[in-house]
Amino acid sequence: MRKVIIGSRGSMLALWQANYIAKRLQEECNLSSEIKIIKTKGDKILDVPLAKIGGKGLFTKELEEMLLGGEIDLAVHSLKDVPVEFPQGLKLIAITQREDVRDCFLSHHYESLQSLPVGAKVGTTSLRRTMQIKLKRADLDTQSLRGNVQTRLERLKNGDFDAIILAQAGVNRLGIEGVKYMRALSVEEMIPAMGQGALGLECREDSEFAPLFARLNDENTGLFCESEREFIRCLEGGCQVPIGIHASLQDDKLKLQARLGMPDGSKVLEDSILGDRNNHLALAQEFAKRFIDRGAKEILQEASRVAFA
Repeated sequence: MRKVIIGSRGSMLALWQANYIAKRLQEECNLSSEIKIIKTKGDKILDVPLAKIGGKGLFTKELEEMLLGGEIDLAVHSLKDVPVEFPQGLKLIAITQREDVRDCFLSHHYESLQSLPVGAKVGTTSLRRTMQIKLKRADLDTQSLRGNVQTRLERLKNGDFDAIILAQAGVNRLGIEGVKYMRALSVEEMIPAMGQGALGLECREDSEFAPLFARLNDENTGLFCESEREFIRCLEGGCQVPIGIHASLQDDKLKLQARLGMPDGSKVLEDSILGDRNNHLALAQEFAKRFIDRGAKEILQEASRVAFA
């Protein structure tokens, strides 16, 4: 069988992820592969906040075009960057076992969000994180922080920011050290993005390798991430909207908890629900309806107008 061509973004973290999948394909499916690096729109435009350059497909569109063109066989994504709708002819074939789902606070001088001085600068790419930071500390100056993980760490070291927020999964995967204060934020403190910590594998619907790629799917992670993605789909939200959604098991029940609102924390809705794990999509739909009935879509539309202005 021929080599599988894996498409990946070029950052250290993206290449770690692609190499991880390549190793698993070799060990578990006896498939050899090579990695092709592709620059996405989100990688090329670094001087503008993500929300201002569009909310869908910023880190996936070019990879998907190459899938459809037959130039690559598999795209490896951070699942939190993957829109909930796929182009015709493509599908999400597997969701890998989740790493740590939480966000991480990093600072060289302050041990927590609570200990930051009034007006401190906090760097983040995410409206979701900004909204939840402002909910706790309206006085903090949240600023856009673009670039790969190493670039963000360098800017923290240089004093551009008093603290930054990264995904704990990326911190773990890259073995980041040398930052005095690194603290994982509990899900209650900061609800993660849909799919955070998991990798999404995308291929053509007619791919000859699809049955082998599917072996890398993790059943529990798939259950959780499908629930989170269904919640986002019902709200018509994208990857760059201020929504935190997290699925977990509690006494064999599926628990969903979510928080959404304006980026400045001025209007925020939050709730949780417990239900049958065997009807996870229906539970996510019911949960989304609760938010919609409370004006969630109007809040998100307003949030988008502010963010994209």
